[in-house]
Amino acid sequence: MIFKEFGNRSMPVIIFLHGGGLSWWSWKPQIEVLQKKYYIVTPIIDGQGDAFDTNFISIKKSGEQVIKYIKDNYNGKVFAICGLSIGAQITVEILSREKDITDNAVIESALVYPMKLASALAVPIYNMCYGLTKKRWFAKLQAKTLNVPDDLFETYYEESSKITKESLINITKSNGNYPMPKTLCNTKAKVLILVGEKELSIMKKSASLLHETINGSFLKIIKKSGHGEISLIYPEKYLDLLQQLFSNNIKE
Repeated sequence: MIFKEFGNRSMPVIIFLHGGGLSWWSWKPQIEVLQKKYYIVTPIIDGQGDAFDTNFISIKKSGEQVIKYIKDNYNGKVFAICGLSIGAQITVEILSREKDITDNAVIESALVYPMKLASALAVPIYNMCYGLTKKRWFAKLQAKTLNVPDDLFETYYEESSKITKESLINITKSNGNYPMPKTLCNTKAKVLILVGEKELSIMKKSASLLHETINGSFLKIIKKSGHGEISLIYPEKYLDLLQQLFSNNIKE
């Protein structure tokens, strides 16, 4: 896992974990605003972006890598950890393993209900269709599904075409098999849970379960929004919610 860092190291640390098929650059608008007051760290999850030559293993393994980084560099605690999609699942994993690792957390579109069929189909589907990941037209379809902003498409296309079949299979299986960790209820972090109104019902069920599990958490259903849309397409709204969380003033 590669860790990109921005800003002044003496400031409070915020970690942003990107979604599947994306990389640190998906957080550029947030970085530009927040690096003035915070030290921003954007891990590049194994198998993706500049870390394409290291195969993704699992959400649990990724969580362990981030925890080790925090312990090695920041005495085991940061100001905030924010994740999208598989990055949100990694955030959940971190919170479930280390109850005091962060003061604040944002969990956006995290699946915590296993989807066994999707996981079982990962190997045959990628065996048949892996070559499509190199095609520009296919990348455009995927980018639209992931809500990648138009100005970041070329970067997305270049990097997504490098992801190995093994990483894609492992990402899909790990994402689809991830269950709610029993120890998540122990976290002491102040947590904001985000989900889009237009997302699949299983994603909204996951958000509700996370809200029920994490004592004192805030659940925000983003109206007219799809998967990851608020952080990727409307970063200014995401930043506003982030500041509300930090100031303990979440608005309905």
